[in-house]
Amino acid sequence: MSHRDAALVVARPALLIAGLLLIATNLRAPITGVAPVLETLQSAFALSPAQAGLLTTLPLLAFGVISPFAAMFAREYGLERSLFGALLLIGAGVAVRSTGPVWTLYLGTAIIGAGIAVGNVLLPSLVKRDFPAKVPTVMGVCSIAMGGAAALASAGAVPLGHAFGWQGALGATAVFPLVAALVWAGQLGGHTGPARGTAAAPHGGRVWRSALAWQVTLFMGINSLVYYVLVAWLPSILTSTGVSPEAAGSLHGVMQFASAVPGLLLGPIVSRMKDQRLVASAMGGLMAVALVGFCLAPSWASLWAFCFGLSSGGGVLLALMFMGLRASNAHQAASLSGMAQCVGYFLAASGPTLAGKLHDLTGSWIAVLHIGVALAVVMTIFGLLAGRSRTIGIEHPQARR
Repeated sequence: MSHRDAALVVARPALLIAGLLLIATNLRAPITGVAPVLETLQSAFALSPAQAGLLTTLPLLAFGVISPFAAMFAREYGLERSLFGALLLIGAGVAVRSTGPVWTLYLGTAIIGAGIAVGNVLLPSLVKRDFPAKVPTVMGVCSIAMGGAAALASAGAVPLGHAFGWQGALGATAVFPLVAALVWAGQLGGHTGPARGTAAAPHGGRVWRSALAWQVTLFMGINSLVYYVLVAWLPSILTSTGVSPEAAGSLHGVMQFASAVPGLLLGPIVSRMKDQRLVASAMGGLMAVALVGFCLAPSWASLWAFCFGLSSGGGVLLALMFMGLRASNAHQAASLSGMAQCVGYFLAASGPTLAGKLHDLTGSWIAVLHIGVALAVVMTIFGLLAGRSRTIGIEHPQARR
């Protein structure tokens, strides 16, 4: 083997991993970077809190509609090209969102959501295909990249807004899809389909009639609902207690980064447990504690932001694990994943707008936080149920004998 060939053997996996990490940076940052400048957008366009909440709701609706069909795009066009197309969609959405008129704000946000929906489903599929023996490790590192980029977007939004206006603050996230697309372009020679177990279009069958599947779905959906309410409104909640907009943006970033930490910790912990009831209930309990903390001790907001990020990030990671652990085979895992993402994201999409409406009615965020605590308790109950060591079709002790 020549030196040139040897260099290519080393460079190709390195470029693939770099591409994966750069794609991961796009899967939250373009959405989470909105919240710190949301009050600026409300002033600029005379938006009510409910209308402003739509800026977080639209991507979730796109997730619910498009996520289950992403595998179909990959089968038709290949994983590599589908992911490249997702990056182009995200970049185009960021550009449209930053142009100025209020209708482009919403249109661009919806386009961003469509691109992220495809990336959310196909990135894990690519990891399963190319790193089958290291899925937890690679996905953990991707999770850190996702959370780090989201934290950077949140923390930088207010300073960029002061320097370049809200258009500059939102437009700055275009750097993520631009850089990722440039690096990922080297992979376009491939034309491979999705790995087995990739989220499939939802359809009738055993998973829709399974109580266990609904427990997994609602555990994920409630976690996502409360998480995206705080993604949309945490800076506003904090500034209402006297925190400066810059500090609120930074704490929003802390929450985003903390949500990535379970990616490195949960895999080894879960692998040593006979079931996941304890860790699932711990995520719901920690979320409830964090929300109570925001109500009763707002001066400790940095601690509550970290705890909330840790619990919500752990919750969604556990939900993804449940999609494999609670299924009997790869086909069933794909169906459960499609069901959980479709129903879960539609449920989550209701949160930001309803929270904004409730703030309109009460003039305070306290009621929103109280409802969040109640939902975290319900999430804990579904975590105890979904965390049992059972699979769809073998849901009752009698069936195992």
